[in-house]
Amino acid sequence: MIHWRRGIVDAIRTTRPGYTEVEVDLDQALPGTTITHIRAIAYTEAVGDPRPGDAVLVNVSALAKRLGTGGFGLIVALPDALPADPPEGPGHLVKDRYSPLQTMVLGVDDQESEHHATLAEAESLESMPVLVADLHSALPAIVAGIRAVDPTLRVAYVLSDGAALPARFSQAVAGLKDAGWLHGSISTGQSWGADLEAVTIHTGLLAAKHVLGADLAIVAQGPGNLGTGTKYGYSGLVTGEHLNAAALLGGSPIGVLRMSNADARGRHFGISHHSLTSLIEIARPGVAVPVPDFSSLAEAERAQMDPDPAVVAEITAAQREQLDMHRLVDVDLTSLWEALQSSPVGLSTMGRRLPADAAAFLAAAAAGRFAAEF
Repeated sequence: MIHWRRGIVDAIRTTRPGYTEVEVDLDQALPGTTITHIRAIAYTEAVGDPRPGDAVLVNVSALAKRLGTGGFGLIVALPDALPADPPEGPGHLVKDRYSPLQTMVLGVDDQESEHHATLAEAESLESMPVLVADLHSALPAIVAGIRAVDPTLRVAYVLSDGAALPARFSQAVAGLKDAGWLHGSISTGQSWGADLEAVTIHTGLLAAKHVLGADLAIVAQGPGNLGTGTKYGYSGLVTGEHLNAAALLGGSPIGVLRMSNADARGRHFGISHHSLTSLIEIARPGVAVPVPDFSSLAEAERAQMDPDPAVVAEITAAQREQLDMHRLVDVDLTSLWEALQSSPVGLSTMGRRLPADAAAFLAAAAAGRFAAEF
């Protein structure tokens, strides 16, 4: 199940709170290769701070399988430099339960939390817009769309546990917070390491509203989504349930369309089947679904996009009929291309950056604009 290697830290590549990326010399090559020098990640709150010369135990399974987003070694322990025990304090929420790296945190909804009474009483999101996206890469584009309308709105990110569990893995979240674009983050389910911890998406959303004081919330899995090419076998299927959670709590659920004008896979070209399946078969009727109006782009803007997103400018009549249980809203894209280009973090989806898959980011920004004007 796990490809184990021992190694020695050769150099520190980058570091930010809770996250350090290093170069490691392995004691033996990756399976089927001659590679013995790798990049590896240490979540410092869990395993401590690696330094050059430290011995490390590394999980290299993602590298052995040649994964994309997960293409790092993961430092499991610094056996000769174990971190000190955490200080005594409240909190009994266990994340990544019963794995070798289960982590105990203080949940915002924990009985020992200063916010427990607030969440014990909270039952409504009071119509707060809740944007739900399939891919983590939509997050900065959604926020760009929100800020194009009103940069003073307080935006909270609710991390589900469909992909990367440690919140610290996300460069986007760190960059958006540093730039003041994101007010706060909440990790839910088995995910951990955000500004606040919560047991469920439901208490995560309630905390966004009643603890962080958010005007809007964005729900999405972390980097590294999982898909199998089957109708129901993908981690983003739960976006339908997250829209249902928002509706149950009296929020205003908004389905962010996953779109592409560059994906070579037919099931993801135009509107991805991931969005269609979760909206049509999982989400309850009545979700607002912002649809980008690509005809509203200026010619000068479209000239910067390769390929031209006009190839996915229309939702087919069949798709509109399938989605008629929801509320489709056409959104003007004027100024959103400029807003996307102002993002403080790089925009990239499935390895394609902003000019190469404009539809993906414009669809997310359109949802942000709609939510901000809600």
